Amino acid sequence: MTDSAGPPGRPPSVGARITLDIERAAHGGHCVGRHDGRVVFVRHALPGERVEAVVTGHGAKARFLRADAVTVLVASPDRVDAPCSHAGAGGCGGCDWQHASRGAQLAIKGEILREQLHRLGGLDEVEGVALAESVSVEAVPGDVDGLGWRTRVRYAVTAEGRPGFRRHRSHGTEAVERCPLVTDAVDAVGATRLTWPGAEEVEVVASSGGDRAVQVEPTTASRTTGLDRDVAVRGLRGRTWVRELAGGREWRVQSSGFWQVHPGAPDALVAAVREALDPQPGEHLLDLYSGVGLFAGCLAADLGSESRIDAVEFSVDACKDARRNLHDLPQVRIHQGDVEAWLGSGAVDTVDLVVLDPPRSGAGAAVLDHVLDLAPRAIAYVACDPAALGRDVRFLHGAGWRVASVRGFDLFPMTQHLEAVALLLPAG
Repeated sequence: MTDSAGPPGRPPSVGARITLDIERAAHGGHCVGRHDGRVVFVRHALPGERVEAVVTGHGAKARFLRADAVTVLVASPDRVDAPCSHAGAGGCGGCDWQHASRGAQLAIKGEILREQLHRLGGLDEVEGVALAESVSVEAVPGDVDGLGWRTRVRYAVTAEGRPGFRRHRSHGTEAVERCPLVTDAVDAVGATRLTWPGAEEVEVVASSGGDRAVQVEPTTASRTTGLDRDVAVRGLRGRTWVRELAGGREWRVQSSGFWQVHPGAPDALVAAVREALDPQPGEHLLDLYSGVGLFAGCLAADLGSESRIDAVEFSVDACKDARRNLHDLPQVRIHQGDVEAWLGSGAVDTVDLVVLDPPRSGAGAAVLDHVLDLAPRAIAYVACDPAALGRDVRFLHGAGWRVASVRGFDLFPMTQHLEAVALLLPAG
């Protein structure tokens, strides 16, 4: 490898160009190369490539470098032309893998999921089958090219009032007129073709139930100009919630609240959790970090009217929506509060099944300790970060539980993000 930045062993300065052989993909949307013994985390590259890269930053004490690939000297057969002109070095930071084929994206995400389960979770196999054969990442049913799936999108706004997305590791905003990841319904709102003077963010929702809504931060009455009258503007006109469809039910969700952004995601996750837990009539389910009640509501049909379902969620708004969504299911009890505190209160002594759907940071040891005290027969862990899943799997494994299955889902094509559903069972 050559270096235009100085003598070997000395870290090249930001802006210097270096030539790198790319080894592998890594968690975080980049690949790994090496320069004079230092690891270099490189965006816009693929495993097996040789690239010329521009150094964009140093890690602590220059132990590692960050860089953007700007010229591909030897291309991977998995490289494709990015479908968006804003992708690439210095552009939009929202997409990490537009330059990779869909098959390669799934393979890369599978490698990253397995690596986190091995390195952080201490796993080499699942039920006697090596991770390479037992753990992969699947496309959502119906996905073809990884485009047109975002039903919710938050735009940053430039000083000139133009919507766009943050650049990678930057407060700078790349203005865009259309993002190829959004659905046609989101694009039809036309938010990116308007200017938003004084706004910091504009969030657009086009729900599976046919509703459209916009939220502007900060909100002023002048920003409804140019929007169709049927587009709700939070705080100014229209209702604050939208309808979503999943699991054969209609769900009310605050337009600013949490709902999976891929239209196929809720059904895919519910199906995976149902398959993992195999819920039986009359069993007691504990749904932790339950949001607007998706898992509680969908699994209620399997558990039947004689069952008990406790759903615990911190968000007041989400709990209000959950009560509305599940009002026809008397076996479901909604509890608003901190999950760890609720578990520690002794509200339940034992349960049969647990669904864990924690935030990106994971459930953590304190919550998991409480869950294990309830002696469930099975836990379905829904993870939005493979590193957090790995850490929590290590804890559960150390407490005598085994990982019976792991399924990964590409709910966020073109980006670094993935979701996984793991089934954990008591050992023995």
